[in-house]
Amino acid sequence: MKHSTTQQTRRGRGPARRIGRSLALVLPVVLVLSGTLAVTRVNWSGTSSSSVLTASSEDLAAPAKKRAPQDVLRRQLLTELQEKDPGIALTHLQQAVNERPSLAKHCASLARELGRAAVRVYGANRAQSFSRPVCDTSFASGVAGAHS
Repeated sequence: MKHSTTQQTRRGRGPARRIGRSLALVLPVVLVLSGTLAVTRVNWSGTSSSSVLTASSEDLAAPAKKRAPQDVLRRQLLTELQEKDPGIALTHLQQAVNERPSLAKHCASLARELGRAAVRVYGANRAQSFSRPVCDTSFASGVAGAHS
């Protein structure tokens, strides 16, 4: 009597191999995510044990810091450029510098930034059409710099 052993062919690798490959792909992702979540749950400040995000909850009660006048003006001018047109923004930049001479040292950088933003919004050719001699033609410099 002969006893034959059945051998599995290489064709069917079996479910264990498929499960192993799936785990090899999924397990690192799960470990990274769980590690990230664990680190965010740790109270690193050492002050309050009840709050999970201590720093963010304390910042809500603090008053907002005052922004520099040139930063406020920059935001207003960029909003104006998008909502209206660069010509109006340049006019208001010139008026702001005339009213507050302390902004004169920021005029060229503001005008260049307006020029770059105008190229993003209107394209290089149309943005150049709004150019004016505000702050030593820095607007045109910004348009040319963003175009090249």
